[in-house]
Amino acid sequence: MEINYAKYPDGLVPAIVQDAKTSKVLMLGFMNEAAVNQTKELGKVTFFSRSKNRLWTKGEESENYLLFKEMKVDCDQDTILIKAVPLGPVCHTGADTCWGEKNECGSFLVALENIIQQRKTSGDEKSYVKSLFNKGINKIAQKVGEEAVEVVIEAKDSDEGLFLNESADLLFHYLILLNAKGYRLEDVLQVLRKRHDQAAGK
Repeated sequence: MEINYAKYPDGLVPAIVQDAKTSKVLMLGFMNEAAVNQTKELGKVTFFSRSKNRLWTKGEESENYLLFKEMKVDCDQDTILIKAVPLGPVCHTGADTCWGEKNECGSFLVALENIIQQRKTSGDEKSYVKSLFNKGINKIAQKVGEEAVEVVIEAKDSDEGLFLNESADLLFHYLILLNAKGYRLEDVLQVLRKRHDQAAGK
């Protein structure tokens, strides 16, 4: 990957940071060669701060780090795209992004995953989701199996309402299982995308 640092008098190339999972644009910073190298070495996005006049790792004070996943350069080799996973709010104002936007891809499934995460960490012991997490991974996996069997049973009948309801139950419990394993649906979609690209010879 060739980056044209010389295009700018100060050698600082614009770096756009995008959430690796939601694809939401999080912030804009500037990088020189040292910042790029440190980002790769630390695994945390590091910029060159013009106000501090030094390398600055995002989150070094707040601990709201940007975990580095991938780096690309544009067709003119003068702008960097960084894909990262944010550990908390990105903006110093406490917002998800530096444009005050919610870090969501707009999908209801993403919103549902966020609700599952909130219920998991809540203190509400009456929550069904919380109770499943309290029972552990074996119980969660068992529920996915039970719901899958229900879907198969209803698929053989002609009651569309029951089939769709059981399908919803299966998907909901699968999202809980993914969360329990430390993943989100986007991680599964990434695998499917790679398989598709490989099959298409990309």
